[in-house]
Amino acid sequence: MTQATHDETALITALRARDEAAFAELIDLHTPSMLRVARGYVPSSAIAEEVVQDTWLALLQGIDAFEGRSSLRTWLFTVMINIAKKRGVRERRDADVAVTAFTGGTVDPARFRAAGEEWSGHWREAEEPSPFPETPEGSVLRAELDAVAQDALAELPERQRVVVTLRDMLGFDSAEVCDLLDVSVANQRVLLHRGRAAVRARLETYLRDAP
Repeated sequence: MTQATHDETALITALRARDEAAFAELIDLHTPSMLRVARGYVPSSAIAEEVVQDTWLALLQGIDAFEGRSSLRTWLFTVMINIAKKRGVRERRDADVAVTAFTGGTVDPARFRAAGEEWSGHWREAEEPSPFPETPEGSVLRAELDAVAQDALAELPERQRVVVTLRDMLGFDSAEVCDLLDVSVANQRVLLHRGRAAVRARLETYLRDAP
């Protein structure tokens, strides 16, 4: 577990003193990311906003008992995910049907490095995506593919969607994601791999079918 830094200790002290400026700064810093993760558990953006609001209330109520055994960010997201899970179950009772089942392979396994190779499970060099050209056309294509990727992400099973969001969009590392979701390293790796592969397959289909 990550211990609180000196700066974070000062922030926690300010929050415990009910410093409104410190609280507002924390809201501005984390709310966009929290909304993205919460949206992975609940059926609408409006409900995601309610989940995040409930999380901030939980922070105010629980900051005095925070022991600093993890970072404040990890603790905050853990609280938010727990709230989002409960709200998601209540809002769509049948949503968990796809959560616990892994989908089949979405990309030919030969396109990944085999077990025993360096960087096993990663794309082979020939499959790595090329950067977009810095041109107006490149910017348009980048925007189009971003929209396609977002649609593909939204259709992933819940746990794959949340893992990909945390790792690839919000920059959480593997250990943080395992702590947040209470999954093993191997499970997290499988969820991330399958989620990334599904998004990649959708992008490839879009590019192949584009006029």
